[in-house]
Amino acid sequence: MGKNSLIGGSIWEEYSQKVQDLMNNPKNMGQLTEEDAKNMGGKLIIADFGAESCGDAVRLYWIVDEATEVIKAAKFKSFGCGTAIASSDTMAELCIGKTVSEAVKITNIDVEKAMRDNPDIPAVPPQKMHCSVMAYDVIKAAAASFKGVDAASFEDEIIVCECARVSLGTIKEVIRLNNLTTVEEITNYTKAGAFCKSCVKPGGHEDREYYLVDILKDTRAEMEHDRLLAISNAQVEGGSSIAFEELTVVKKFQQIEAVIDENIRPMLVMDGGNLEILDIKEGDDGMTDVYIRYLGACSGCASSSTGTLFAIEAVLQEKLSKNIRILPI
Repeated sequence: MGKNSLIGGSIWEEYSQKVQDLMNNPKNMGQLTEEDAKNMGGKLIIADFGAESCGDAVRLYWIVDEATEVIKAAKFKSFGCGTAIASSDTMAELCIGKTVSEAVKITNIDVEKAMRDNPDIPAVPPQKMHCSVMAYDVIKAAAASFKGVDAASFEDEIIVCECARVSLGTIKEVIRLNNLTTVEEITNYTKAGAFCKSCVKPGGHEDREYYLVDILKDTRAEMEHDRLLAISNAQVEGGSSIAFEELTVVKKFQQIEAVIDENIRPMLVMDGGNLEILDIKEGDDGMTDVYIRYLGACSGCASSSTGTLFAIEAVLQEKLSKNIRILPI
């Protein structure tokens, strides 16, 4: 199915065709067992990671050759949205054939870029980038399990600036602790980039895996995400209310999913059906458009576009906001 074949292309314009294909037909979804590991002559590694920001979770399975540390097989189970499935599938594919130490160097940027149709066009919208970050984090958890170390220690093993011997972990920590906003400040605090400058940005004396400009951008984005999450959590814990329309897309997703889980999904499951939220977009008319896909018996039910749809929309409008609109795909 083409990118623009659904609802005039409005929901899929920000998703690559690769992402759309992997949402529905992931290549590496499943699990690996001790028997699989025995047959392949490797060690089974199982790692879990959950993202508090959206409620998604992923389980990663590796079979690793203990002598060479090569990942001979990788599979995953994803508990979340379609983008999480696509990101996790791409992450598992990137791991196969690499050593554990090489796999740890796979970043969320690598995952996202591998899902692009065009090298210059992002594969997913910005609000879905957390899915590729989750894939990156579960790799570190699996590697830590195999090596018997703490996952955070891997960032200290990655040297960004060879001249000053400054690690990725040190740079990220300094940015966070001192609220740094420029590469020049990073250099002043750590000496990274002060000498040959190859680590500052692409195009220097030699190619590097990590550049200060990218580390700064990603860390600042993580800091802003953490700040907004802290504000939201504080408001909830303090008992103060915040209008649904003022929530971030992630928080809207969480609240909608919670209402569906409590009030809608049990009834659908009883009839052999279900639904999943594909995306949330803000309409030009002030409405919050929630795109859903029916699953199981619901996908072929005549009332899925009439009675059932109206009931779902009515519950969400009553519980959360009258400005919610449900659009089935």
